[in-house]
Amino acid sequence: MRKILITIQYNGSAFSGWQKQKNALSVQQVLEEKISSLLKEPINLHASGRTDAGVHAFCQTAHFETNSVFDIEKLPKAINSSLNPNVSVLSAKQVPNNFHARFCVKKKTYLYRTYASDIKLPLFENGLSRINKNVLTNLDAVKTAASHLIGTHNFKAFCASGATVTSFERTIFDIKIKKNKNIIDFYFTGNGFLYNMVRILTGTLIAVGEDKIKPDEIPNIIKSQQRKNAGKTMPAHALYLYKVKY
Repeated sequence: MRKILITIQYNGSAFSGWQKQKNALSVQQVLEEKISSLLKEPINLHASGRTDAGVHAFCQTAHFETNSVFDIEKLPKAINSSLNPNVSVLSAKQVPNNFHARFCVKKKTYLYRTYASDIKLPLFENGLSRINKNVLTNLDAVKTAASHLIGTHNFKAFCASGATVTSFERTIFDIKIKKNKNIIDFYFTGNGFLYNMVRILTGTLIAVGEDKIKPDEIPNIIKSQQRKNAGKTMPAHALYLYKVKY
């Protein structure tokens, strides 16, 4: 028995999310069906984590176990042959038997992409979310607010209702905010994220840029543990799983 780790890129617009579900197409389903057919054995993928409907991935990771013998270097090309065009396997490698794609993760980085404009720009709409143009001039305040989010906190205020977790405590190692003309990218690196957490964090920082929330209010929002005190949940189509570190 061998354990194989694959790195995957996908356009989430075409899927109901990563996880298999009834009556909806998922990334996991597409890949498992293709790899099972290729290796002629049932394959179960275990990902670094789920992504919701519409969310993209630059480099999702997942492992599977197999009894098949094959050239690992040729596996990505073989999987990608006739695969759904919105998914691609970037690489594959053998990992130790005690490895797990989810439980061995040390850090994850998510990217949320926005463009600041008073009018809709159709060429930006597919992978970015439009925000108020005023945010461009208030980036210093946004960055100050972001600094209050770094560290280990109870992030219940930034979690959507319906989350099934035993603890809301997470650690954010770094937040980077990068501007290129009217495009603002938000990078969040942490040890894990709650349900819709990155989208709510981004919405909260954007509310700071819009002067709806003051930077020094962030610690009190965290302490409140009340979802109503944080910003809105940003749309899924501009969120990307950017990097997974083991």
